[in-house]
Amino acid sequence: MFELRPEGPGDQWEVEALYDLCFAPGREALSSYRLRDAVPPVADLCLVAVDSGAIAAAIRFWPVRIGAARALLLGPVAVHPTHQGEGIGAWLIREGIERARARGWPRMMLVGDAPYYGRFGFTRLAGVTMPPPTNPERVLGLALQPGAWDHVKGHVTPAA
Repeated sequence: MFELRPEGPGDQWEVEALYDLCFAPGREALSSYRLRDAVPPVADLCLVAVDSGAIAAAIRFWPVRIGAARALLLGPVAVHPTHQGEGIGAWLIREGIERARARGWPRMMLVGDAPYYGRFGFTRLAGVTMPPPTNPERVLGLALQPGAWDHVKGHVTPAA
């Protein structure tokens, strides 16, 4: 049975090791990491799934801006290879979406695979530009409040 809880300060290195295991070397060179540099994650939304004392999955969220509009950047989300295919990643995503909505965040975005994230309601964001070299087809958004993406266009920048 998995325990879902907020990521704590003592979890940082275990979570980073999980991300290193699940993603290609050089993951920190991706454009989304430029939006995370020197910006703390939204701590109350970052979650871990723990199995027998070990972190089996993790998700983080980061504050960003598109012009004057605030948004959450979802990612990374990772599941240990021994637990992939069990629905833990989807559980973390759904829980993160609901917690963000409950905390009044208007919109969420990510860079990812549209067929996978579409099942959570994410769609392609036309007119929202991530730092290069990001494929614009992979820039996806989800309105957490009705109309939250209406008229939101521009470059994604780190939150101050």
